[in-house]
Amino acid sequence: MPFIAVFGVQFNDVGLTIFLAALNVGLIAQLLRAASQREFLHLTKTQRCILVLFFALGTVHITLAPFGRVWQTGQLMGFACIILAYWAAFSFKGGKAWFLTGLALSAAMLTRNQLVLTGIFPAVYLLFQEKPWHWSPVIRNLALAALPLIAGLTFLLYYNQSRFGNPFDNGLAYHQMADFFLADYAKYGAFNLHYVPINIYYQYIFYPLPLRSESAMGGSLFLLSPLFIGAFTAFRKPRLAWAGWALLSSILVTNVPILLLMGTGWVQYGPRYTLDFTVPLLLLTALGIEKWKTSLSFVLTISSIVQYWFGIKFLISSL
Repeated sequence: MPFIAVFGVQFNDVGLTIFLAALNVGLIAQLLRAASQREFLHLTKTQRCILVLFFALGTVHITLAPFGRVWQTGQLMGFACIILAYWAAFSFKGGKAWFLTGLALSAAMLTRNQLVLTGIFPAVYLLFQEKPWHWSPVIRNLALAALPLIAGLTFLLYYNQSRFGNPFDNGLAYHQMADFFLADYAKYGAFNLHYVPINIYYQYIFYPLPLRSESAMGGSLFLLSPLFIGAFTAFRKPRLAWAGWALLSSILVTNVPILLLMGTGWVQYGPRYTLDFTVPLLLLTALGIEKWKTSLSFVLTISSIVQYWFGIKFLISSL
């Protein structure tokens, strides 16, 4: 909105979206550095570089960067807020960490409501940093984190009431959905268990290569970005068992509304909506590959980049 106010409606949305995508890559690098400095991660600089390269060019994030559409821009903006929330948890201590983490999560919630659910891990992490444990400072810090979240939720309810006449109406009735969604939406609504099987298929099973019309429905998270398989090995580390389960909880809870949603994210290449929980997934992967050979991580990263290169070309021809 500020850019439109300054430059008018002809402002280049593509340029803004590419800027946000580039910013996210830099923020991921800073997040991995901060987590390593706090000794949450034990990664070499080379390992961190591979993870940044993997995120930048080998995940579904790269398929959002070239397109200046509201869906892509919104996802990238919300994703940046989540990175900032996790970065704040690792970079600061005490009340400042709690407040800044809550502020970033509030901004994420205002962008994409379900993103607030990724806050499970930073909350658990900050609770583990409370040493020595005393109820009074813990309650104070929780209040500091809750303050921006409550303010953000209040504003969101006010906005919905002002624009749609109902604080709990976020404008779904005005959604200009594709024609093939209309029948299911009329029968099942926007969120329903009916959609879970098809969403699981296109986000975790379906393989979009060779390219075909169905490729626009999505693609398997772990087949297209195989380095994420490293997340499954993170639970072998007893020193950070709590962290693994907290990260997994952030992923699973955030994934619930994604699986219940009436659409897979079409038109897309790869599981677009899984970007919402990519920050905790990337950290879980980082924990899992600490002892992996660098060459293995690099080969899996190159495999992801090649597959998404085909996807970018496919999306350019489709959109």
